[in-house]
Amino acid sequence: MRTDKIRYYLDIAETVLERGTCLRRNYGAIIVKNDQIISTGYVGAPRGRKNCTDLGVCVRETLKIPRGERYELCRSVHAEQNAVIHARREDMIGSILYLVGKDAVTGEYVENASACSMCKRMIINAGISQVIIRNTKEKYTVVDVNDWIINDESLEGVFGY
Repeated sequence: MRTDKIRYYLDIAETVLERGTCLRRNYGAIIVKNDQIISTGYVGAPRGRKNCTDLGVCVRETLKIPRGERYELCRSVHAEQNAVIHARREDMIGSILYLVGKDAVTGEYVENASACSMCKRMIINAGISQVIIRNTKEKYTVVDVNDWIINDESLEGVFGY
């Protein structure tokens, strides 16, 4: 049986996450427009810096920081950020970002995965119109990015996701 396009792109994003270097959670992201992959990204330290997997330590894990909080302490650039910074804005306007996250220890899909508040801002400014997030191998959530604009959690000081 032929895989539908959404699961096809989610499968590609899942393959991309295998390059991730986070000791907590790895994500893979791809940006697609008009059935053309225009960019990919995974979690990892900025170019030239050592990754958490190389160092064997995660500062946020050591400090017991909950997911979705205090990302300024993280060594990594997020998958969505890497995908956005590697694409031209004019190519991203009206595109779809596919996102898959897995726990680095268990290999299980991240429960209630979502873009963090920093990534949401980048996705909004990039002009991406939808984010499709894998929940399980067969289930996914479709997010209209306009909802992130209308329902601005930063006005309420909401942490995490």
